[in-house]
Amino acid sequence: MTREQRREMLDSFGRAPGQLLVTLRTFPKKMWAYKPLPDRWSIHEIILHLADAEANSYVRCRRFIAEPGTSLAKIDAGRWAGSLGYFHQSTREALEVIRRLRKMTHQLLVSVPESVWLHTAEHPRDGSITLEHWVQLQERHIPHHVEHMRANYELWSKTHPPRKSARGAARPSSSASQRLAGAAV
Repeated sequence: MTREQRREMLDSFGRAPGQLLVTLRTFPKKMWAYKPLPDRWSIHEIILHLADAEANSYVRCRRFIAEPGTSLAKIDAGRWAGSLGYFHQSTREALEVIRRLRKMTHQLLVSVPESVWLHTAEHPRDGSITLEHWVQLQERHIPHHVEHMRANYELWSKTHPPRKSARGAARPSSSASQRLAGAAV
């Protein structure tokens, strides 16, 4: 990977929490608990998973840098979701964890010397990987889950069409009516 490609990857890595927040604003909060299937996660659960994953990534990144050659702990995301009571945890606080930890990790990564990008660690699924490869995997994690959120919303919206206003068309305010009347004279 060239320095320019790495810079682009790091920019994308750093922007992901902001893009997550922008996407979340497009979903009605009332549907965040919707699960398309019993074994699929709701948007609420995905947010909590992302916070746990970000905390894990924060530590893993530092291990790559400070302890090259180390083994990275295996995390069973399904067990975490089932055991940690995600439904009762705050999405607002989880989003803040994601934002802060990603910012700190991003700031660290943009400052590491070139040689550190070749540090390796033993990943529980992928075997021996470099820091550079690990960041590539992390850079795609939030966008991957944003796609799951969009899929949840699409399924939810098919069974929950938008409601029509009981009032019908909105009436202009009295000041707007006066402006329109004045313009007609």
